[in-house]
Amino acid sequence: MTAFTTVTLEVPDPAAASAFYDALGLSPYLSLRAAQSPTDGFRGFALSLVVSQPGDVDAFVAAALDAGATTLKPAEKSFWGYGAVVRAPDGTICKIASSAKKDTAPVARRIGQVALLLGVADVKASKRFYTGRGLAVAKSFGGKYVEFATPSSAVTLALYPRRALAKDSGVPQEGSGSHRLVIGGDAGPFTDPDGFVWEPASA
Repeated sequence: MTAFTTVTLEVPDPAAASAFYDALGLSPYLSLRAAQSPTDGFRGFALSLVVSQPGDVDAFVAAALDAGATTLKPAEKSFWGYGAVVRAPDGTICKIASSAKKDTAPVARRIGQVALLLGVADVKASKRFYTGRGLAVAKSFGGKYVEFATPSSAVTLALYPRRALAKDSGVPQEGSGSHRLVIGGDAGPFTDPDGFVWEPASA
């Protein structure tokens, strides 16, 4: 089975980005690389932080805003639970959510799961592309969502329709230029149908 192992964000200022992701508790899950690749609008992906309860969501959102993030969607209840969306200073979209709607324990800033959500033009086609390169599917809901088995990574890898991910993130779906994202694994190097770049994990 092909391993997905690392998530590298290309950022204009690695020191500033490192301070932000340290404050949010995401540094163990990410690598940073200096880059000034032209990019405009929605970059086609989001990082998702899943936490235990609404109070934890609020604590993470407060930490993100204190560290320089901007609000894309304020925290609110939904059919699925409770969540918010912020944009990091480097432009990365971060979704912070809980499936719970009420607090049942003292508030704590503990991350339960981190997922890299790739917004793609055709989920079924991208699923075929990735399974053809050895990634195993853990969950699949037709053309709406695919989650891969990622035992080699602390980050979950998933596919969403680009339009749906942009809407869920509170931004227009239009965008051009670099994703400013490099995915590491043992199937690379390659570029997927939506322009997401993979490189050998040792690179």
